[in-house]
This record gives sequence, structure tokens and C-alpha cells, in this order.
Amino acid sequence: MADDTSTVKVPQGIIEISAFVPEARNDPHTPLKALREACPVMRDEMAKTWLLTRYDDVRGLVNDRSHVRLPIKAEEGSLPRRLVDDETDSSRTSILFLDDPDHARIRQPLAKAFYARINKMKPEIEAIIDDTIAAAPAEGAFDLMEAIAVPIPVLVIARILGVDESRLADFRQWSEDVILGLNPMRTEDETARLISGAEALDAYFTELMTARRAGPRDDLISDMVQLLASGEADMSDDELLLNLQALLVGGNLTTTDLIGNGVWLFLNHPGQLAALKANSGLGGQAVEEVLRYEAPVSATSRILAEDQQVAGCPMKARQAVFCSLASANRDAGTFDAPDAFDITVKRSSHVAFGGGPHICIGAPLARIEARRVYQKLFERYPDMRLAEQDLVWRALPFFRGLETLVVEV
Repeated sequence: MADDTSTVKVPQGIIEISAFVPEARNDPHTPLKALREACPVMRDEMAKTWLLTRYDDVRGLVNDRSHVRLPIKAEEGSLPRRLVDDETDSSRTSILFLDDPDHARIRQPLAKAFYARINKMKPEIEAIIDDTIAAAPAEGAFDLMEAIAVPIPVLVIARILGVDESRLADFRQWSEDVILGLNPMRTEDETARLISGAEALDAYFTELMTARRAGPRDDLISDMVQLLASGEADMSDDELLLNLQALLVGGNLTTTDLIGNGVWLFLNHPGQLAALKANSGLGGQAVEEVLRYEAPVSATSRILAEDQQVAGCPMKARQAVFCSLASANRDAGTFDAPDAFDITVKRSSHVAFGGGPHICIGAPLARIEARRVYQKLFERYPDMRLAEQDLVWRALPFFRGLETLVVEV
């Protein structure tokens, strides 16, 4: 990325820094830097949304528990309200958009069971990763996304949940369909895909929960239905169903991009790859630097519950505030040499997983998977390199990941 942003046009709206614009899809960081330096708190009247781009402002907002998430609470015409389908129950949502007390009521027992299952299954998770890498082509060129980055996360979360691994292709497709619910400007065709995928997931998980009640197994779905039966988890079947689906969707798409983005970065920064190979102790720090530098999720949002000052600007109740995680993670006010990818430097904490009560529930699992993949992948392929190709980044707004990544070994 060019260091001089003086000649870069400062974006006038959120769309200009989203994946809808090809230039921003290929390089979001140059326009974000221009915006952060020239207009760090921007009001987009077309989108009826505020945008924050500085680290301190973003971190402060996501950690503030007074704000809310449920899209129906935002003002008419704003980006979050566009996520709401008028024909559906807008309150039927996962913990991603729930507010307290419902958010805490559901997230706490789910997170406790989820993290216990991850800890118990860590050797199995690592074996899945190792076996998938071992099954990839031994020589020649292949698409790393197809062979490694896509199958590993969906297989891992399927194994944790206890879903049928013969249906992995279906789960991946349903995940791609359902995540369109996070696209506030989806087309009619995309809305139809969203509805179809959601209905398929509803039917599948309803069937699976019934089966686990009749015959529990060693998996998260069995854990959760037993917690419901004992009264230790206070949630309905529908609430559990929605949040199990959210784990399946969130547990594979974004981790796929974390793997792909990281491999792409290391192959473009041979000095950093050499440092990782020379010192396995840098593995954890390497994952954090990938998350800071090229995170899979580039933005999050909050809705103001009351009139107040945010980042020095007066804002109104029900106004939506988008936070650019991608911009915050490259703020020179917080990070030295923010545009340098450097795993050897101990950085300040990034905000790639958001923050506050809504911090990503899957963060611990994503870290485990990415660290193991980086380690084992470059052990097996010490001479891996990028093939000549035109990179295509995902067109889903506010997400960052590659469609394909062809490597040569």
C-alpha cells in the first residue's frame, strides 16, 4: 500500500470502502487510511449510518455495554435496518444481534459448553487439521482454499457440534447462503438463497436435536439439549437451534478466510515466513498479526440507545454506528509501522474479534485452527510459493477473504 495518501480521494460514504467497489475490494486499506486521517468520524446520510475509523474510538464503542445490536432498534433506512426482512420475525436472531438480558441468558451457558468441548477435543481438532493437510496434493499446483482452508473449519465445527460429516458440502453451501443475512444490500435472489439456506438448517438441526434427546452422543448438541432438560440452560428449543446454526456458519466461513489470508500474507512476506519457521514460539503472535493486518471481518456495528457524544460528536438515539475494524487495526496512533506485516513485534491488542459482550464467541477455536494450519502447512510444504494468478477477493461487504489461492509445491 502506498504511504502517501495525500492524492487519494477521501471516501464520502460507507459503500466506497466496502467490497461492492472493486478498488476497495482489492485494497480497502488505502481509502480507509485516507478516511481515518481526514474524517475519522463520518456521517453517511445515504446509509443513515455513522462510521468510526480510529482505534480508540472503535475500541471504546464496541466495549460500551450501553449500546444495542438488534437491527429493528435502529432508525428506518439505516444499514442495520436493511438487514431486517419485513416478512420475518425480526426478534428471531442469534446472540450475534441479541441484547441483554437475552444475550447473556443464552451466550453464557452456550459459551461454557462450547469452550469445554473445544478443550476436550483439541487433540482431535489438531488431528483433523494434520490429516487434511496430509491429504492435499504432494506436488504441482492446487487451490489452497479448496484443499485446505475451506474443508478444515467446516469439518472441525461439524465434529464439535456432532453433525453428519457426509453433509459437509451442504453445510458449507447453507453457510454461504445464511451469511447473506449480514449483507444489508442483498438482491432478491440473494434473499431467496438466505431463506432457503435458513429453512434447510432449521429442518436439519430440529431433526438432530430430536435425535440427540433420544440418544445422546459425545458432542456439543448433546451437551446443550441435556442442559436444557436439566434446567441449567434457560433457553427455548428455537433459541438453541438458532445459535447452533450460528456456530456452524460463523465457525467455518471466517476461519476459512483467516487461514487463506494468513497463507497469502506469509507467501508474500518470505522474511516473516522464515521467522515463523525458525521459531515455533512465534505461532500465537503470528495468528494475532494476521488478524490485525488482514482480518476476515472488517466491520461491526452498534446502535445507540440514547442521545450521547461518541468520538466527540453528538449522536442521536437509534442511530447506527459502524466501526471499521480493518481501519482501527492499522491506526498509527496505536500501532508502530501499522502497514508493515511483522510477526516478530509484540503489538497492542487488535480489535479483529470486536469487543465487549459481543466479542466473537469463536475466537479461541479460530486461533487454535489457524496456528496449527500455519505450522503444519509450512512444515509439509517448505518450498510453497504463490502461482501466477489474478486474486479475486470475496464480494460480501464487510468481510475479507479470497475466493481462490493457487499455490505451487
